[in-house]
Amino acid sequence: MDFSEVKALTFDIFGTVVDWRGSIISEGENVWTDKGVDVDWPEFADRWRGGYGPSMQRVRTGELPWMNIDALHRLILDDLLEQYQVAGLSEADKVQLNKVWHRLNPWPDVASGLARLRKRFVVASLSNGNVALLVNMARHGGLCWDCVLSAELAGHYKPDPEVYQTAAALLGLEPREVMMVAAHNGDLKGSKAVGFRTAFVHRPREFGPEQKTDLVPGPSVDVVANDFNLLADRLGIP
Repeated sequence: MDFSEVKALTFDIFGTVVDWRGSIISEGENVWTDKGVDVDWPEFADRWRGGYGPSMQRVRTGELPWMNIDALHRLILDDLLEQYQVAGLSEADKVQLNKVWHRLNPWPDVASGLARLRKRFVVASLSNGNVALLVNMARHGGLCWDCVLSAELAGHYKPDPEVYQTAAALLGLEPREVMMVAAHNGDLKGSKAVGFRTAFVHRPREFGPEQKTDLVPGPSVDVVANDFNLLADRLGIP
């Protein structure tokens, strides 16, 4: 396909760029178990992430006021700590635990792949994660974005069209000049609907060894790759 019009790549973050599940399990088992959060960490991580979509929907329906992802993560965390009967954490502990989402580690191909893609394109985050979270995560993981874009800037969550439209406008580009890179078909479908080009990157272990979703790209995806370096190959970047 001809991608000569594309000037910028915007990247989904949770699952596409960073291994949220493995990072939370690792920090939980190596740090938080000793602090009294003695839980099944794979299950805890899955349930924390599992509350993400429903909590965003509560905002969309007006049940909750607009709040950023840090605030939603904290609502889910407080509920989980109660369900797991975790007691004794101070407020400072809870704030620090909630910020595990700021300390997620990138997949192994990300640093080298992003460096190659950045030779030709503007590269920017485009996540439901809030700006502070994304900045801290970039510093933690050595992610060299040209621009940190967030759904927070639009006051909506992906895949609402306003998120993608705002991102293109902030980059000074038409939607057709932007390519969304994600491991999730819903994100790519949402961006495609407003005119973005789309790239599906396989992350078959994002949700662990029993993952059942997002294993096959949707039919409207423009380019498919197994990792960021292969995406650079597909886009003709040496």
